[in-house]
Amino acid sequence: MAVSPEKYRISILMEGYSYEDKDGTFRANGTSTLITGPKRIIVDTGSPHDKDKIMKRLQDHGLAPSDIDYVICTHGHVDHVGNLNLFPDAKFIVGHDIMDGDSYAEHDFKGGNIYKIDENIEIIPTPGHTHADVSVLVRYAEEYGTVVVCGDLFEKEHDENEWQSLSECVKQQEENRAKILQLADYVIPGHGAMFETRQK
Repeated sequence: MAVSPEKYRISILMEGYSYEDKDGTFRANGTSTLITGPKRIIVDTGSPHDKDKIMKRLQDHGLAPSDIDYVICTHGHVDHVGNLNLFPDAKFIVGHDIMDGDSYAEHDFKGGNIYKIDENIEIIPTPGHTHADVSVLVRYAEEYGTVVVCGDLFEKEHDENEWQSLSECVKQQEENRAKILQLADYVIPGHGAMFETRQK
């Protein structure tokens, strides 16, 4: 008899946003996502001024920073990497770089290679917004099915008139957006609420 895979739970610690003020000032902050199950993972850590909010949200889930196994940052912009220092015991994957303690390595995401955490969680290359973007694919997530946490590959749902101006490679990003929409039941974008892909 086949054993059912252990499911992961997806929780949004902070929902990101991006908008332009009336005075023309652009304001933005990245979404931070908690994935709990066999491993405990944070994807993107918000801006440096979010420290207290991150700590409170973790506490609400009964977790301390030392409980986190992996911190994955989808890319290196400050509103996605601002609180790495809160998690000194975690293994860090930031773009293409991997650090465990003071052990440093690069993974060949450029060659299209995935990084497998376990049977249900993979980190996949999704360049476009930056050349080193990655996304986290979670299979069998409770309530949602397959979820992809993709940073700024998608700014938000219905971002069709926004993402191109922020892209380092529009063609690559367009291709990877299409790929993620085919893979995922739900997408967690960099600056908005989780949305259903409606590709079922």
